[in-house]
Amino acid sequence: MEKAKEIYAELGEQAALSYIKYSHRLLSKVYHPDLNPLNEEKARQAQQKLNRVSERISKLEDEEIIRVLVNKDLPIPVAGEEEPPVKIKILVVEDEFGLHEIFREIFRMEGYDVRIATNGVQGYELFKKFNPDLVFTDIIMPEMNGLELVGKIREINPRIKVIYMSGFFGIKQVRLRIQEEVEQYGYLTLSKPFKLSTMLEMVKEYLAVDSPLKINR
Repeated sequence: MEKAKEIYAELGEQAALSYIKYSHRLLSKVYHPDLNPLNEEKARQAQQKLNRVSERISKLEDEEIIRVLVNKDLPIPVAGEEEPPVKIKILVVEDEFGLHEIFREIFRMEGYDVRIATNGVQGYELFKKFNPDLVFTDIIMPEMNGLELVGKIREINPRIKVIYMSGFFGIKQVRLRIQEEVEQYGYLTLSKPFKLSTMLEMVKEYLAVDSPLKINR
């Protein structure tokens, strides 16, 4: 709903309504049990939740949906469910436009509080305001790359947990630099492209431990 509110503020009612009514289709495909054989039951439960939300939305008039958007304290109710309190905060820094909403919605479906930055400079400013538990960042980005970003973040929080994601780990210069970071700070790496189920399992394991967990996939 937060993204829908942004769209409503920028583009108006019709754009926001279209986003709310149709965005669940992408998430339904992402969480389809057949595409997540290693987490089939979890995917099925998430898809069932999506279906209940979609069914509830379909019963609302457009005017009711708009009232939800303009009133931040008014949620769309789902029968028999209460939204769990969000405690773990994740900052995603990614410059590839198509991935922004996927990361946002997937992490929110898993119960995390998530913020998205589109480059390192924005990510650094958002980190100072958001104070996340985990930074999930691309490496190759304009203005400030992921390594530079994490270096500045460590000046604020030396114990911050970091997962580097990239499609360029095969490049020698990148590989050696990341290897140093992993060995010294216990950060994790995730090579693009990756399965969302792999990403979520890595995040879950990493956040569950107090000390650095060295896992490379």
